[in-house]
Amino acid sequence: MKKNAQAKRPTAVLVAVQLPDVSDHTVQESTAELKRLVETLGFDVVARVIQKRKSVAGATIIGEGKLLEIAKLTGGDGIVKGFSKHTSAIGVNEDVDWTEDDEPIQSDRTDLNTKASLVVFDHELTPTQAKNLEEALGVQIMDRTGVIVEIFHRHAKTPAAKAQVEIARLTYMTPRIRASTGGDRQGGGIGAKGAGETQHELDRRRIRDRIAELKQELELIHREEALRRERRRSHMKVALVGYTNAGKSSLMRSLTGSQVLVADKLFATLDTTVRSIYPETKPKILITDTVGFINKLPHDLVASFRSTLDEAMDATLLLLIADASDPSVRSQIDTTRRVLTEIDAADHDLILVLNKVDLLSELDKAMMRKEFPDAVFLSTRDESSVEGLKSICISFFERAMIDATIEIPYSSGAALAEAHKSLRVLEENHTESGITLKVRGFPQDVQRLKKSHGIK
Repeated sequence: MKKNAQAKRPTAVLVAVQLPDVSDHTVQESTAELKRLVETLGFDVVARVIQKRKSVAGATIIGEGKLLEIAKLTGGDGIVKGFSKHTSAIGVNEDVDWTEDDEPIQSDRTDLNTKASLVVFDHELTPTQAKNLEEALGVQIMDRTGVIVEIFHRHAKTPAAKAQVEIARLTYMTPRIRASTGGDRQGGGIGAKGAGETQHELDRRRIRDRIAELKQELELIHREEALRRERRRSHMKVALVGYTNAGKSSLMRSLTGSQVLVADKLFATLDTTVRSIYPETKPKILITDTVGFINKLPHDLVASFRSTLDEAMDATLLLLIADASDPSVRSQIDTTRRVLTEIDAADHDLILVLNKVDLLSELDKAMMRKEFPDAVFLSTRDESSVEGLKSICISFFERAMIDATIEIPYSSGAALAEAHKSLRVLEENHTESGITLKVRGFPQDVQRLKKSHGIK
């Protein structure tokens, strides 16, 4: 018997509670995004469960009826031990659905005999809620934050990203460590638990120690990164920011000719990449690709990647990249602007770039041009539109440049080399006394060249 060329992926069920102040569109959009996150994690989503409630149930997020329905998809019994049927702790009597017609389970299931091995909630779960749900459903339980943290953990490549993700992961895990059932206590000693210290207290202490160690490692990495940024401070810098999977890395490749990672998955890029625009301009323009944003991005991850996002703060110009073909493009733009505000980069000069317009109909493009008249419409598959964006970036910086004439004696070869490196040489004439250059550049660069070499 031949083996399948590709192993069958595990399956997952998504669950969301729709509160009265949340629209149908918002909850559908959020669960669609959660589906992509779970698929990035390596699962096939076979069903989506949405329950409309006045508030989330305290012990299990959802009501008892929905819990039993989901249990049929996972093989669990749907019962949380310690709670009797119709108890208010489950949230059935005290918090009935606020719609007569409860949302049916949206099923993508083709094999009814296969049970889902994961249930993901589009809400942050408390440790107790996660424990109750795992008991009732008999499978692994995750919330949205846990999924994002796990994706970051898998995709981190550089030492900085790995350390940042591990800090966020440990911070997320700490309150979820369950107390050991024995509650044993041991005396002190090297490597032993302290007097009166239970196993879960020991685990928590080890996590705190590990986080402190990682923060020290990051501090050293951050100093090195700060030095590199300082050396690039004289360059013109453009940062690509935007929602995850909006096409930032593809645009980075098109603008710089570099072979950066491009993948159709969420959070494929976690590390900052800096490359020169190609063909290289004089003065040089640096393009920076940054980690993608997402709605409900855990605060700890935003804090952990603050140093990575410092590249955006240091940039002179931000290109906000959005996927024009995504139905949720407007909320993605809003989310990106909100995160930029969180990292104190909202006041930077910014150009909205609507990417993947080749996937739009002519009618949709016309409507979006009317809605976003100042945006740049682009497709990385269209070389002319990419060249147009390069020209816009170059023109942006040239507004602050001046044209100047510099006279360099033949004896000052170093000054001539620096002029060609840091300024755009428009014209070069040789005279009896030396070389006369007509250049274009930033006033401070022109003055620095003249002062450092004592020339006119």
